[in-house]
Amino acid sequence: MKTTEIKIGGFGGQGIIMMGYILGRAVSIYAGGHATMTQSFGPEARGSACSSQVIVSGSPILYPYVTVPEIMVVMSQEAFNKFTPEMGKKGILLIEKDLVKPGKLPAGIQVHAVPATRMAEELGRKIVLNIVMIGFFAAMTGLVDAKAMRSAVEDSVPEGTEKMNLEAFDKGYEYGMSLKEKPKMAAKAAK
Repeated sequence: MKTTEIKIGGFGGQGIIMMGYILGRAVSIYAGGHATMTQSFGPEARGSACSSQVIVSGSPILYPYVTVPEIMVVMSQEAFNKFTPEMGKKGILLIEKDLVKPGKLPAGIQVHAVPATRMAEELGRKIVLNIVMIGFFAAMTGLVDAKAMRSAVEDSVPEGTEKMNLEAFDKGYEYGMSLKEKPKMAAKAAK
């Protein structure tokens, strides 16, 4: 696994820190890699800006802070406005489709959107929107094996909520995989 810098941003109450924790756990415990995580949040618990910065690697990580994120997840417009200028000229940007309207970005940035909040509401619990996004992350980046991510989700969520959270993960993962299949199907049809 190559060293990859990831930044996750949103507002308090969206599970931003938990997403970083799950990602780091998936890599370090279930995928045999290394991970560091730092976090930042405003003085208020809910509604204030927060972020989680994760570095994953196949070798030990010597500097734990994200400098130029190659992958970014943004769950609010404020996070988009504040954090996307930190991305380099290439990278993957995952956005919450209903909460983020992407502005101008460098041409090399791939943008993928998922209605994570709406999907979580369909499952009956808006609070699992972060787990929907983790599933989407696994599908769209391929950075960490889906099995490792599912195991990290199952071990990280409160006892008694595992089934609901795994359903949320699967829903986000399946949505992402369906987006990845559309270009393949279009290319086959063009032949």
